[in-house]
Amino acid sequence: MSAADGRVAVVVPVYRNAATLPELVDRLGVALAGRDWRVRLVVDACPAGSAQVALSLVGPRVAVTVLPVNGGQHAALRRGLALETDADTWVCLDADLQDPPEAVPLLLDRLAAGDVEAVFAGRRGAYESWARRFSGGLHRRVAARLTGLPPDAGAFLALGPAVRAAVLTSEAPSIVLAVGVARRPVTSVPVVRDVRPEGRSAWTARARLSQSARSLAWAARRR
Repeated sequence: MSAADGRVAVVVPVYRNAATLPELVDRLGVALAGRDWRVRLVVDACPAGSAQVALSLVGPRVAVTVLPVNGGQHAALRRGLALETDADTWVCLDADLQDPPEAVPLLLDRLAAGDVEAVFAGRRGAYESWARRFSGGLHRRVAARLTGLPPDAGAFLALGPAVRAAVLTSEAPSIVLAVGVARRPVTSVPVVRDVRPEGRSAWTARARLSQSARSLAWAARRR
């Protein structure tokens, strides 16, 4: 099965996203109408009510995993990817609606062309402060030089089976770097991210800087 007609598993890490989960699931349903799909919400030991909302959405198209210990976004994504064993294509998507669900078919259609094994949503737009966009862009450009990834690659992406397998066995500190060091053919398509509609990111400036430093140091050692 290809990304065009096979089963799609959308994996969403959840932390302090109770307010956006119903809309996320509704918008995915519209965007993926006519496809065989399921979303797995991986609640990362969130203390703010996200698990209760996620569990209320369980149904034929929605599965929920509640992690007992907080491991971070990328650990939650790996857990969800590991659990979704019967899909043909996998999509990683944030829960805060900055990654527009309407862009998922764009990634799937590009992956279905068959010349690449993963497709990133290339980050575009004024979706956060200038300082955060600058620091994030700098991190991605350095990561691109170290791994060959597209310089606009983020954690919104579609993966084929070989890349998923590589991610699940990788010791990389992030899903994005795991794809990069797998050295499989990848590309990106431009996607305008939206402003976060509710709340603030759980990533503080210090946490972002620390994660970036660890990730880039790891990638440099693997080069």
